Amino acid sequence: MITFLKKLSYIFFMLLLISIVSFLAIHAAPNSFFGAGQLNPNMTPKAIEKLKAVYGLDKPLLVQYIEWVKNIVTLNFGISFVSGQDVSAEILKRLPITLAMNFIALIVVFVLSLYLGIKAAVNYEKKSDYIIRQISLVSFSMPSFYLALLFIILFAIKLDWFPIAGLHSVMPKEGFANLLDMGWHLVLPIAVMIFVGLGSMIIYVRSLTLEILKSDYCFFARSRGVTQTQLLRFYILPNLMPPIITLLGLSLPGLIGGSVILESIFSIEGMGQLFFMSALSRDYPIIMGILMITALLTLLGNIVADLILLKLNPYANRA
Repeated sequence: MITFLKKLSYIFFMLLLISIVSFLAIHAAPNSFFGAGQLNPNMTPKAIEKLKAVYGLDKPLLVQYIEWVKNIVTLNFGISFVSGQDVSAEILKRLPITLAMNFIALIVVFVLSLYLGIKAAVNYEKKSDYIIRQISLVSFSMPSFYLALLFIILFAIKLDWFPIAGLHSVMPKEGFANLLDMGWHLVLPIAVMIFVGLGSMIIYVRSLTLEILKSDYCFFARSRGVTQTQLLRFYILPNLMPPIITLLGLSLPGLIGGSVILESIFSIEGMGQLFFMSALSRDYPIIMGILMITALLTLLGNIVADLILLKLNPYANRA
C-alpha cells in the first residue's frame, strides 16, 4: 500500500511539473493561432479580442494555468481552435489506433531483440553474431521517415503488396473483414516501428548477455554439466529481464513520439497525426491535451515496468 501511494504521488508530482513546463513553453512560442487573423483586413481587433475572451486567453497567465489545471483533472482539455470540437473527444477518437500500433511494435521488438541479442552473444565472433550486429547497426542508424519512404516505394508501389496510406480501403468493409483490412494497412508502419526500435535493444541485450556469460556462476554452472537450454532458462533470462523491462519502460516516449512522423507519412488518423496537424495550425488546446496524455501514458508505462520488476524480484521491495 505504501509503495502504491509513493507511485501515485510520483505520477501526480511529475504531471504537475510537466504541465507547468508545457504550459509555459506553449505560451512562450513565437506567433499564435490568432496571428493569421491579425493579418486579415476583414478581422477587426475587436473581433480578435472577443475570440480571446471566448477561449480565456485575455486573462493573466497564472489564472489561465489554474483554470486549465482544474479542467484537465476532469479530462476537459477545452475546445479546439480549428475544428471547434471538444479536445478530449478528438484525442480519444484517435488514441486507440496509436496505442495499438505502439503496443504491437513494443511486444515484437521485445521478443525479437531477446532472441537475436542472445543468439549473437552465444555465437560470439561467429558468422551469425556478425550478421546480427550489422542488422542492429543499420536499424540503429536508420531514420524512421526514410525507411518509411523506402517501404512505400518497394512494397506499395513497386510490388503492390500493401496500400500506400490510410486505414481502410476505398470500398468499406464490415465486421472481421474490416479488422483484416485495417491490419493490412498497418503492416508497413508497424514494420517500420519494429525495425527502427530493434537496433539499440539488440545491442543492449547482446552486451548484457556477454557479461552474464563471463560471470563466475555461469562458469560454475557449465562445470557442473548444465546444458545450453538450462543455462538460458535459469541463468541468462532471469538476469536479463530486469534491465530489459526497465529499458522498455523508458523507451515508451520514443515510440509514441515516433508515431507523429509515421502517422503523418502513412496518413493514419491517430494521435501522432493529430499532434502534427495541430502544431502546424497552432491549435494549442489539442497540443496541450496530447502532451499531457502522452506524459500520463509514459508515467503509467514506467510504473507498470516497476511493478513487473517487483514481481520478478520480490526482495527488491524490501531493500
